[in-house]
Amino acid sequence: MTTTVAKLRADAEVLALVETALSWDLHSADLPAVEDALSMAQKFTGYGRAVVDELRTQCLNIVADSDVAARATATLGEASRRLYLRPLVGSASPRSAAQRAQNLARLVQSLLRAVEQVNEARALITRSQQGAHTTSKGTS
Repeated sequence: MTTTVAKLRADAEVLALVETALSWDLHSADLPAVEDALSMAQKFTGYGRAVVDELRTQCLNIVADSDVAARATATLGEASRRLYLRPLVGSASPRSAAQRAQNLARLVQSLLRAVEQVNEARALITRSQQGAHTTSKGTS
């Protein structure tokens, strides 16, 4: 139970940071400090890698040639490219650092959306299997 609470707190923290990063206007002079943006990018990278592992596992329980599986696979492919980019250094421009954080924030959103869609597909499969089991049981 404690692990679940800790995970929910981490999720809430990252989601708040996602909203913050996506609120930045990259064409404004009022950008966050490079260190702050790079710190966010680092958090998004770590969190995104954890979500990728979860998503891959969950995809094993849905129909491989479904639309949901295709979208999840595309998201996983994009994640494998972006989550392993070489980190920017502290001498990066504020705009580059903010842009990297925003791109990773969008990726985190996409990953979480894919997890939600896969969970919905898994729930449908479970319900249909339960319905088939109940129907076949009654006809024996």
